[in-house]
Amino acid sequence: MKLAAFAVLFSIAAASLAATPAPGLSIPGADPQVRPQDDLYDAVNGGWIQDTQIPADKSTAYGVELNDVTDRRVREIVERLAGANQAKSSVAQKVADFYASYLDTDAIDHAGLTPMQSLLGEIDAIKTVSDLARWQGQAQGRLDLPISMRWVMPDFKDPTVYRAMTWQGGLGLPDRDYYLKPDDAQMAKALAAYQRYLTRLAELSGDRHPRSSARRVIALERRIAAAHWPASDTRDPATMYNPMTPAALATLAPGFDWVAFLKAAGLADQTSLTVTQPSAITAIAALYQEFSLADWKLYVRLHSLDEAAPVLPKAFREARFAFRGTALSGATAEEPRWQQGIAQVNNALGEAIGQLYVARYFPPEHKARMQKLVANLLAAYRDSITQLTWMSEATKAQALIKLSKYDTKIGYPDVWRDYSDLDVRAGDALGNQHRAKRFEWAHQAAKAGHSVDRRDWEMTPQTVNAYYNPLRNEIVFPAAILQPPMFDMAADDASNYGAIGATIGHEISHGFDGQGSQFDGDGTMRNWWSAADSQAFAALSAKLVAQYDGYEALPGRQVDGTLTLPENLADLAGLQIAYRAWQHSLGGKAAPTIGGLSGAQRFFIAYAQSWRAKVRDEQLLQSLTTDPHAPQRFRTNGPLVNTDGFHEAFATQEGDLMYKAASERIQIW
Repeated sequence: MKLAAFAVLFSIAAASLAATPAPGLSIPGADPQVRPQDDLYDAVNGGWIQDTQIPADKSTAYGVELNDVTDRRVREIVERLAGANQAKSSVAQKVADFYASYLDTDAIDHAGLTPMQSLLGEIDAIKTVSDLARWQGQAQGRLDLPISMRWVMPDFKDPTVYRAMTWQGGLGLPDRDYYLKPDDAQMAKALAAYQRYLTRLAELSGDRHPRSSARRVIALERRIAAAHWPASDTRDPATMYNPMTPAALATLAPGFDWVAFLKAAGLADQTSLTVTQPSAITAIAALYQEFSLADWKLYVRLHSLDEAAPVLPKAFREARFAFRGTALSGATAEEPRWQQGIAQVNNALGEAIGQLYVARYFPPEHKARMQKLVANLLAAYRDSITQLTWMSEATKAQALIKLSKYDTKIGYPDVWRDYSDLDVRAGDALGNQHRAKRFEWAHQAAKAGHSVDRRDWEMTPQTVNAYYNPLRNEIVFPAAILQPPMFDMAADDASNYGAIGATIGHEISHGFDGQGSQFDGDGTMRNWWSAADSQAFAALSAKLVAQYDGYEALPGRQVDGTLTLPENLADLAGLQIAYRAWQHSLGGKAAPTIGGLSGAQRFFIAYAQSWRAKVRDEQLLQSLTTDPHAPQRFRTNGPLVNTDGFHEAFATQEGDLMYKAASERIQIW
């Protein structure tokens, strides 16, 4: 169906709900049996959830599949390029050839394992631990390895210079808990599926002892998992920032040839690296001496086959989907090949496609309206900071300075990437995939030790997401998230502020959460809080941790309030600041009633509808273990119960399930 504005979606609402405890909502997708005062998420979305079947190729269904909408748009762009007579070696030809080679599964099947033979031969040729370290350096950007330079980003204390950063990795399962909690039935089931998958990969690649090989790799990964820090411990920049020279890193983590690794990774000239989980990297480096070279070669062989499986013959693709699609995410059918191909070409040539995407789908007036929304949200945040009762005046002054230095990026970058050196060959799906990943890593590695370019974007314009970067003190909103229902030029302000406004507020607030607040307005990590203010913030945060710890997402499995705290803080602040900004935008005038709904009701309904989703249990388990965001239901109701405007809009009272006494509501920003 055509995506209509929220105002249209809500136009068939029943009579106003203010101060009426019994009736439910009468809008598309609502559950009229659920009162907004008891559960706004279900009241707005319950009917849709009951009626919706998650597509067989998906682990999650959303109220509006923005990713699907955007993928179809990109597909049209790419297929138009493929249908035109493009100049040889032009970016357009590279896009077309990359996509076409990925779609040609007949050619992929016919080639068999031949395209992998060179890479497998490289692994077979590894004779020493130094050879292995060198090989892993060359594989940066292609494989998620136990020792990995995951990112190149601004130095935490000198954000004018890029630094390469280590990050723990190397697990085939989503998180360490899948290996270390054998009594957890759901995780044990996933681990068993992983062993079957590795066995199948070994078997298909000609291994004479596939079951034994799989067991050896899992034994190694279990030790890697034991070395990993828990996900909730990897959220504090202060503990993540451990700058050191390569020589100091080699002393910290002996047993691994750091010189060979860094040279192969293109980082041999670096004088400083950022080590994020020191104890983990020490323990993992020791494993290179503890486990045999044969075990490590099996490990990189099977992980390489897993990475390449989407562009290997059908048996490999089916095995990968059985594990990563069904066992881990619950999907029962593969995503259409064209959509997989769009994801791959976006990864390889994202800004080249993005330039065409914004020209077609993000006109200047969209950017102008977003700029106005952002300005209003920043103004509301400024007002909120000045009125805080828990923060000292000195720290408020610092907070306002930081807020004044926010950089806002909307839609697309000012400078586009150059893909001239990316080698794309017609009919070479695997080679294209590997060359694209090496090209991207080389692009990142070349930045290390050099001045930061503040024009850089971390997402393409066609990415349905947004982010705050504390090292640049910037909020970024790609074009693809700025479409209905998140942002609609035809919608009234109440709906836009409730949807995209809350998202804008969310990203702004990240500059003041437990992570972002460790950086100042210039992106430098320094403590600009007084001890008393830090204690007050921690006390308020602890209340939010306790609130989310109390939410049961699966039978017997709670939300992790500590892991999700930064995002829960951002959701709470984003909603409350967006509501304040919307009220300011009215200029003292009353919002119109539309379809029997007040402006305030439309605001909160839009917020609830923006999180409309249905998730498979397998995917939910993975998210509860690894995702710093709470499930959508709690991202909706959790902030609402703490928001005065929600209680006023729906006249909640004692006895309502969403009622929370004003004195108990958590209001931080």
